[in-house]
Order: sequence, then structure tokens, then C-alpha cells
Amino acid sequence: MEIYEGPSEVVRPERHYAGIRVVTPFRGMFAVRDELMKELHARLPSGLTFFRLHVVNMDGPMDIEVGVVTDEPVSPDGRIRPGVLPAGRYGAMTFVGHGRRANGTLIDWIRGNGLAMDVVENPAGDRFACRYEAYLTDPRTERMKTRWQVEVAIKLAD
Repeated sequence: MEIYEGPSEVVRPERHYAGIRVVTPFRGMFAVRDELMKELHARLPSGLTFFRLHVVNMDGPMDIEVGVVTDEPVSPDGRIRPGVLPAGRYGAMTFVGHGRRANGTLIDWIRGNGLAMDVVENPAGDRFACRYEAYLTDPRTERMKTRWQVEVAIKLAD
């Protein structure tokens, strides 16, 4: 994993998006993500693409969403639903390479700096106010995931 920026505390504005949300096991989750991206990109050809983790349970069901940031709210269209990445303080870093390692690095940095994540911890899965990976490299133009520049961000508690 190569870190380009951060980890650091950043402030993000509210951002609207169109997304497809599903529940899937951790094993095979990234294949599901890739299929959701294809489905979403067929309907929304431009915009920042992200992968949001609503509920994380690596031993059970994961509640995930793939979205594309939009300039304004969208109307529901089949499986595509409107959503909002909430405004607030985030722990964030930009990397290329292994996403699981980057997420661990960011979580360790947040905890090591005495910050608290906006998360409800539960044995059935940790529910995050907002945790995502934004693909700064457009997945539609670069097929090699190991070359993607990705921002991983976790909303911090107020």
C-alpha cells in the first residue's frame, strides 16, 4: 500500500448521490461491488464513484452501497436511490494498493489520536454514520484496481 495523503482529520460538506444498496456476505463482497458499479455506471455515466460500508460484519452480512456523487438530489429509479454523504469531520487518507490495509491504518490513526468514530458497535455488525472508499481514479477508465487512487474516510463523532 502506498499512501498519497494523510491520514488526517478533514471537514467534508454534505454531498448528494445516487446509489444501489444491498446486503451481502463479506466473502465475495468486492465482486458484488464491481457488479453494482457496472449497473450504476450504465445509468449515471459521470460523477465520483464510491463504495460505502453502512454495516461492517466480516463474519456475517455486510450492508454496502455503491454510489455516484451528484450535483443535486436524484429521484428514485428502480434500484437506484437518492442518498447523502453527511457533512462533518472525517478521518481520511488517500492510497493506492490494498484497501483492507488502508482501512486498518486509518482506524489505527483515528484511535491513536484520541478521536472517536461515529459508529454504533454491535456483535451483529458495526453501524457507521458514514464510512466509504471514494475512487479518485475513475474505474471506468482504469481497469487495474491496484492502480486506483482511493480516498478512505470515516465520519468522526461530534
